[in-house]
Amino acid sequence: MTTTPRQHAAGARPGWAGEMESMLDAYREAGGDPEALKLPEVATLVVSANQVLASHEIPGIHMAAEPLEHGVSCRLVVDPGVKIENPVHLCFGLIPAEGLQEIIADFEIGAGAEVEFLAHCSFPNAVKVQHLMQGRIRIGDGARMHYTEEHYHGQTGGIEVRPHVQVIVGDRARFTSTFGLTRGRVGLLDLDYTLDVGADGTAEMITKAYGTGDDQLQVREVVRLNGAGARGLTKTRVAVRDQAVSQVDTVMEGNAPGARGHMDCTEIVRGAAQARNQPLVIVRDDRAQVTHEAAIGTVNRKELESLLARGLDEEEAVDLLIRGMIR
Repeated sequence: MTTTPRQHAAGARPGWAGEMESMLDAYREAGGDPEALKLPEVATLVVSANQVLASHEIPGIHMAAEPLEHGVSCRLVVDPGVKIENPVHLCFGLIPAEGLQEIIADFEIGAGAEVEFLAHCSFPNAVKVQHLMQGRIRIGDGARMHYTEEHYHGQTGGIEVRPHVQVIVGDRARFTSTFGLTRGRVGLLDLDYTLDVGADGTAEMITKAYGTGDDQLQVREVVRLNGAGARGLTKTRVAVRDQAVSQVDTVMEGNAPGARGHMDCTEIVRGAAQARNQPLVIVRDDRAQVTHEAAIGTVNRKELESLLARGLDEEEAVDLLIRGMIR
C-alpha cells in the first residue's frame, strides 16, 4: 500500500474524509505537523483504530499493514545500506471516547542503513480507552535508527497505554529513542523496553512523562550490553503531582569486556504524589563498568523564588520548572 492521504481519498469508503480529518487534528494535538504527511518525499503511515487511513512508501523503505479485530499489524523494512533522508512519520490513534487499539509493530533495519522515525500517538477524547503496543525492532550491523514517540491522551485520564518493545542492536549499530508524554493527562502508562546490544553497539533511551491527578506511571527499562565495547544510557525524567504515582525500574547489565553503561533518573514530586525509583546494576565481566545516579525531590527552591519574584504564582512557576526539567 503506497498512497498519500490525498491519493487514498479517491477510492475511500464513506466517511473516510471526516475520519482522516479527525486523525490529522489528533496528530496535531500530539505535536505532529499534518502537512508533513502530504509530502511525496516523506514516508508515512496513519492508523485510526483498526483502519489504515494512509500509507506511503519511498525508495528504500517498505511498509505492510493489515487490520486486526482491534488494531493493526504492521511491518516496516529499511533496505541495507540505505539512508532515508527525511524522518518517517507514523500516526496511531483512536478518536472515540471508548475503545481498544492493539498495534503489533515489526521494524527491520538493514545493515548499514540510517533512518529516523517520528511517531505521534493521540487519543484526544479518551474516557475508557486501551492502547496496547507490542513492538520488535532489529537493527542490523552498522545501522542507525532514531525513534521519537510523542503521546497525547486528552484531559480526563481515562486511558491505559502499554507499549512493550524488544530491541536487538547489532554490532557497531546505534539505537536512540525518546518517549514523551507531557501534554494533557497520562492515565495509566506501562512502558516496558528491553534492549540487547552487540559488540561496539550503542543504545540510548530518554523517557519523559508528567503525571497529574490520579495518573499512574510505570517505567521499566532493561539494557543488556552483551557485546564487547557495547555502550548503554538510560535517561528518565518524570514529574508527578496531586495524587499521581510513578514507579521507575531500570536494569543495566554489563556482560562483556569493555561494556559501559549509565542510568540517570530524576523525579520531581509535588502535593500528595509518590515517586519510586529502583535501579539494578548487573556486571558479569570484570572489564565492564555500569554506573547510576538517581534524584527524587521537589523543584529547586531558588529557581522557584526567582520565578515568583517575576510575578508568577506558585502553581505557574512549579509547572514551568517541571516542563523545563522534562525538556
